[in-house]
Amino acid sequence: MGGVTRISVMLVCLLAGVVFPTRAEDPYLYFTWNITYGTLAPAGVPQQVILINGEFPGPNINSTSNNNVVINVFNNLDEPFLFHWAGIQQRKNSWQDGVAGTNCPIQPGTNLTYKFQVKDQIGSYFYYPSLGMHRAAGGFGGLRINSRLLIPVPYADPEDDYTLLAGDWYTKSHSTLAKLLDSGRALGRPQALLINGQNAKGDGTDQPLFTMLPGKTYKYRLCNVGLKNSVNFRFQNHQMKLVELEGSHTVQNVYDSLDVHLGQCFGVLVTADQEPKDYYIVVSSRFTKTTLTGKGIIRYVNGKGPAAPEIPEAPVGWAWSLNQFRSFRWNLTASAARPNPQGSYHYGQINITRTLKFVNTVSRDNGKLRYAINGVSHVDSQTPLKLAEYFGIGDKFFKYDTIPDEPPANLGTAVTLAPNVIKFTYRTFIEIIFENQEKSIQSYNLNGYSFFAVAIEPGTWTPEKRKNYNLLDAVSRHTIQVFPKSWAAIMLTFDNVGMWNLRSEIAENRYLGQQLYISVPTPEGSLRDEYNIPENALLCGAVVGLPKPPSYW
Repeated sequence: MGGVTRISVMLVCLLAGVVFPTRAEDPYLYFTWNITYGTLAPAGVPQQVILINGEFPGPNINSTSNNNVVINVFNNLDEPFLFHWAGIQQRKNSWQDGVAGTNCPIQPGTNLTYKFQVKDQIGSYFYYPSLGMHRAAGGFGGLRINSRLLIPVPYADPEDDYTLLAGDWYTKSHSTLAKLLDSGRALGRPQALLINGQNAKGDGTDQPLFTMLPGKTYKYRLCNVGLKNSVNFRFQNHQMKLVELEGSHTVQNVYDSLDVHLGQCFGVLVTADQEPKDYYIVVSSRFTKTTLTGKGIIRYVNGKGPAAPEIPEAPVGWAWSLNQFRSFRWNLTASAARPNPQGSYHYGQINITRTLKFVNTVSRDNGKLRYAINGVSHVDSQTPLKLAEYFGIGDKFFKYDTIPDEPPANLGTAVTLAPNVIKFTYRTFIEIIFENQEKSIQSYNLNGYSFFAVAIEPGTWTPEKRKNYNLLDAVSRHTIQVFPKSWAAIMLTFDNVGMWNLRSEIAENRYLGQQLYISVPTPEGSLRDEYNIPENALLCGAVVGLPKPPSYW
């Protein structure tokens, strides 16, 4: 009888395991990165660059939705350092955002382990060093989030998956560029445009960046990692089918070329349907007096013949680029998971609770160049704003809502220098207008969120312009360009607790003040809304030695 009882208990346990399966923790990806200087000549001039494990650009992070990513970063430079994970929504976790307003820097000779989870943002991103002008020396790399097997993407699996990191490049060192800005001067024009850290000579000696099998289709992730210029991507004799934009599946239009603005990433499919030989990937700067061009080789396997010297022409004018923006649409028929930052796909039916209008300005008072938003030019505090707020001493370093919700009527070139922080009520639905009255293009990125880019138009924004918004299928993304003498409108729900950076992606503008921080406090002090400060969090400034606030749980 005892044996029968034991068998019955075993059967009950087995059935319980079938009916109520135990859920294993999501997989972990572990990396160890050593950050060092090196000497390379990516634009033909030997210069100091930043290497990750000896690589320039840095290694690709190839992750899958829900993976936990753990990166142990050893700073072997002679100056403080931080990494930022551009576009990755650190849900409830601005502690890992890696910018000066949220994190203490990794001091020389020390290390810090980042830990974050990539959620349902299937798409293309990149990481880069966020302090000073470090990005001008490299230290950047690709970051992709693949779909889990149970969640199909709306296109057939490509033969292979390639990352193209393109951007303008200065032959001056990052420290020299920082000194230029500190002295009140501008950076001037970049000297080159690189693709994955190089530029093909076109003399037959170039090794291919990528290879393709005839008849096969490949995914290319196109990212603009530059400092100053928008760029245009073309594939010689090949078309691109756009399938993903900054983490969102898109309506699959076909393009001969694509404008990719600072901080943006696109995912495209390219089919090897031409004569088997070499072809150029061409990238050129946009909206500049002098056009920079970068080239890279793609090679058909067993193909014969060099790439033809005639490269495809770039489009002319920003009106063309505006029309291309209007052609981008969110793929509403794609299966989950899609970014859903606002709690509902029907964002056009949510009542706006607050409207902010941000106008960028430039000041040259007293011979010092500064950039501002609504007349306020941000300066970093020695104590990161997030830490000061968390330890309850924020009022010693900043005031909330220093910047007005709309530009003052007498907005001129004069600026106020201050830590620039706005507080938003949790889960309110916000409309933000970026108005660019300058003659140069702007590009803005918001950490911690995706937003709906509902409109870009020439001229000045008024409430009547809302009738022109795309309130159905605007792409959910994290970066938006604003053309000269134009405005752009975005909409989103601030449902991600933490301290988040809104900044110009133009390095010079960001460095000289065209940024701000958004504080979204937790209403109840709960792990449901925000993670506790990590045990390994670096402390600096005025919070050193202070008792740590109690944990949420």
